[in-house]
This record gives sequence, C-alpha cells and structure tokens, in this order.
Amino acid sequence: MPQKPIFTSPQEAEAAFYDALERGDLDAMMSVWSEDEEIVCVHPGGPRLVGYALVREGWRRIFEGGARLKVQLLALSTLHSPLTAVHSLIEQIAVVGEKHLAAPVAATNVYMRGALGWRMIVHHASAVPPTSIGDAPQILH
Repeated sequence: MPQKPIFTSPQEAEAAFYDALERGDLDAMMSVWSEDEEIVCVHPGGPRLVGYALVREGWRRIFEGGARLKVQLLALSTLHSPLTAVHSLIEQIAVVGEKHLAAPVAATNVYMRGALGWRMIVHHASAVPPTSIGDAPQILH
C-alpha cells in the first residue's frame, strides 16, 4: 500500500479532498481522512457514518455511481487553531455533462493536525435551497 501524503496545511488537505471528489478516486479520498475510529461523515440526505470503514464504504457507494462531479467552493469561512481547523462553505456541485443537475450544498469540514500532517476528521454536508445562499439571516441557533 502506498504511503499516505503529508498535508502541510488544512487548505492542502481540503484541496486534495475536493480533487478526489471530482475524480471519483476512493484511495485519494481516503488518503485525506484520519484513520481514527471517531471520524464522522454525513452526506446530503444520508445517515451519520462513524469510523473509517463506514466512511470509506459511504464514499465507495457514491463513486460507484460513476457520475463525474464539478465542485465550486463559495462563501468559505474558517476557524483555525494550531491543531484544528473548521471550514464552513457552500459546495456548488454540478454533474459533468448535465446542464440542469446542479445543487448547492452547505458543508462543514473539520481537520486535525497530527504527526502525519493535517487530516479530515469530519465532513458534514446538507442540501440547501438555491435561494437561501447569501439570503439567510445571521441567526445563531
């Protein structure tokens, strides 16, 4: 098994995450994730997947569908500390070759720095109505 890359920043890990998503590359996707059993992934409309094996299986099922995706990142806000980073953003996801299959997704990505660089520990994505992007009131809940 090839050695996992070392991501020197959360931004580098995030770029690798979205590159793997667009290419549908399961091994590249999982190289971004921590191998801890506490990792969590929630896909839009899907269940909460906890642990490396379930997160991998969730991505495998998505990628086996064969659709090529193009992702544009919007409205990124970040919170960084020396060992953790939280990125909140809008993923504008389109299916390559399909003009009318595009959807905005609100996502939160959490990264943690360890001995082998930065790794994703949480990806939580939820579909949002297109009209709500940028129009939502700034309310804490």
